[in-house]
Amino acid sequence: MASIVSQVDIERSPQEVFDYVTDPARFAEWQENVAGGHMDEGPTAVGSKCMTTRRIGGSEREFTSEVTVLDPPRAWAVHGVDGPIRSRVNVTVEPVDGRKGSKVTIDLDFEGHGIGKILVPLLVRPQSRKEMQRNMARLKARLESAG
Repeated sequence: MASIVSQVDIERSPQEVFDYVTDPARFAEWQENVAGGHMDEGPTAVGSKCMTTRRIGGSEREFTSEVTVLDPPRAWAVHGVDGPIRSRVNVTVEPVDGRKGSKVTIDLDFEGHGIGKILVPLLVRPQSRKEMQRNMARLKARLESAG
């Protein structure tokens, strides 16, 4: 199945957008069903671990991803390393010609393991498709209202 790709233009510099969109401590501010997040200790680098706490049903679960690409302020990617549903997220931030702004592209896909092989096509992808547009609108509103 095809990945879920969404883009939005944001009236902020690529560095400001990159810093915000790749900070797991800020994920809950713009992503539905995220309760919190953090990076492991030390400076962030390829191989660093990103922990994200998500609300699923009536409970919260922590998921671990590994940074696979880190090219500030242009590109960041992570892939899930645990659980039955493992996400692959690729973020690119590009300057918008002629004005102070950025184009953000998020490419999201999932890999199912065990029961996740059933859940990904039936529940996870359809739900994520719905959430992605709302998440991108929140991301834009949040950054553009920040001054």
